[in-house]
Amino acid sequence: MGIQIRTLAVTYSSGFHIAAHAHPWGQLIYADEGVMRVHAGDRLWIVPSTRAIWAPPQAPHEIWAQGAFSMRSLYLVPRLARFLPEDCRAVEVSPLLSELVLYAVRVGVLTSGDATHRRMIGFLVDQLRATEVLPLSLKMPKDKRARAVAERLQNNPCDEGELPELARDAGASGRTLQRIFRAETGLNLGEWRRRLRLLHAITLLDTGHSVTEAGFAAGYQSTSAFVASFRAVFGSTPTQMRKSRGRRA
Repeated sequence: MGIQIRTLAVTYSSGFHIAAHAHPWGQLIYADEGVMRVHAGDRLWIVPSTRAIWAPPQAPHEIWAQGAFSMRSLYLVPRLARFLPEDCRAVEVSPLLSELVLYAVRVGVLTSGDATHRRMIGFLVDQLRATEVLPLSLKMPKDKRARAVAERLQNNPCDEGELPELARDAGASGRTLQRIFRAETGLNLGEWRRRLRLLHAITLLDTGHSVTEAGFAAGYQSTSAFVASFRAVFGSTPTQMRKSRGRRA
């Protein structure tokens, strides 16, 4: 007869940081507007608007606002969270799920003692179980030297520092840095940086930048090279992704 879903609505200014923490309940972190950067476990997510991160109970995570960021969260009691994934992931939020989340936020809490709430809870969980998982994450290295480089680049994806400079500033040789990245992320540093820039490009496309602008910001000198790399990683072109998102909206 108690509360099954709690909600939170808050808007953060650019650069706001929510330190690493965990909840006893599962959390759906929905980016209603703006872009968030999320660390959870050994992964980094860059999540544009109208997408979300699912964090299961007790999963430590921290959040940065990239630009003004409107966060809408649902907290699901562990009994409900067990029907959802046991790991953190980025998910697509359909227009229907978006409306359900925003409605729940307006209501404030959903309880098992209210028949309307019970139907809403069941429908929400069904919609969350059906969400599409998005390839919006990168594995973060654990070694402190490689981690310093990764954090430098995520703070400025357009950083043009070459391997010798990055390695020197991190206190390692270029060969050592490459070895660590391959061992701990499965990618060499160049591949890791390219993937980070493509994630950054998605956020630019979502905020109205052209394909050419997003490609240039991602470090590509030609639009065709950017489109080819984007397709290889995400399975669609930047234009196709943006049009698909527009149809959903």
